[in-house]
Amino acid sequence: MNRSETVHDLVQSHRITAVIYVAAKLNLAEAIGDDTKSATELARLVSADERALRRLLVGLTTVGLCRQADRDRFALTNLGRQLDGNADRSFKDWVLFEGEMLVQSWSGLIDSVRTGKSATQLRGDGDDRYAVIGNSPEWIARFNGAMVNLTRTIVPGIVEAYDFSTARVLLDVGGGTGELIGGVLRHNRSLEGIAFDLARCEEGARAHFDRLGIADRCRFVAGNFFETVPRGADTILMKSIIHNWKDDRCKIILRNCRDALPSGGKLIIVERIMPEPAAANPEHRSRAMSDLNMLRGPGGIERTEAEYRTLAEFAGFVFAGTSDAGAFSLIQFEVAN
Repeated sequence: MNRSETVHDLVQSHRITAVIYVAAKLNLAEAIGDDTKSATELARLVSADERALRRLLVGLTTVGLCRQADRDRFALTNLGRQLDGNADRSFKDWVLFEGEMLVQSWSGLIDSVRTGKSATQLRGDGDDRYAVIGNSPEWIARFNGAMVNLTRTIVPGIVEAYDFSTARVLLDVGGGTGELIGGVLRHNRSLEGIAFDLARCEEGARAHFDRLGIADRCRFVAGNFFETVPRGADTILMKSIIHNWKDDRCKIILRNCRDALPSGGKLIIVERIMPEPAAANPEHRSRAMSDLNMLRGPGGIERTEAEYRTLAEFAGFVFAGTSDAGAFSLIQFEVAN
């Protein structure tokens, strides 16, 4: 019998996060593979208690990640295959990031709502979460892995939403280990690229470019976008950068981008756009939850299209249009003459 969802149902959502996290941590998807396996066999493969693991597998079945073939045999669904670290559309690193890092951060959301401050600010560690976590190799590795998972899934939508063949040199500001620019260059064989980020991302980016076979036309430049943005590109791409920061910091980044571009240069900001007004649907909920994650985490904000336009126009850009790429949008600007 169907029934309406209640607050009691909603508030238990953290249990689903915990179930999925445990499955990823146990490497359960890799253990199941393409077969149907018994709880006994799986318990041996992932070093777990058989009866407890079976209960976990039942839980995974109820959220659509596993399929129960009979009482004690289970297989992965297509959705469940995203927990396999080797899958093309894997979200395993994001699951581990959510379960180990973000869950802890969200436990203090009440303090951020009361004060308007991020977790880093409340601890007295300053305004820049990324400077603080720079001392934690484990956090950086988990964060970078999660960002790769997310970016890989949206590259097809981005290259479909924008004609990059009109560019000559593309600069990815805050490009991390190069997942986004690598994907764009693979779809545009005549395009040259530059990934720009902190020096700690360089080794991973260079290795990634070698794997893709684009090292001859894509390079990494180390630096800080609050200080300067390298010149040499006619188009700048920024994904999930502006939402990390408050307005005053965003204006610095955008002004540095403006200074790096030639006359007629283009800026593409890839972000989630906040709805006005918000409604009770999955798409709006996802964006609102991301906004609260920005409040608690780096101290940034998910913005409306009008708010992004205001920031970019303050820095000397002219709005050129917006195109959708799934959950994200490409907000496009040109250098004002």
